[in-house]
Amino acid sequence: MFIKLKVHPGARRDKLLKKAPDAYEIWTKSPPERGLANASALRQLSIALGIDVKKIMLIKGATSPAKIVKIISPEIEK
Repeated sequence: MFIKLKVHPGARRDKLLKKAPDAYEIWTKSPPERGLANASALRQLSIALGIDVKKIMLIKGATSPAKIVKIISPEIEK
């Protein structure tokens, strides 16, 4: 299962908004340096989906606000 993310690093607070069944918009307080914003966004997504963060893999957009992640958890794909 693939999910599209739009990440806003350096926000005032952490927030996650579901835009569509396969699209989320995430605001994170973490800065866009050394992958901190990516890690925070994946952590927020894992909490929202109720899965371990290790089951989410960043496929595309490591340095871009628009990202694509792959969920490698069989529970989500059912």
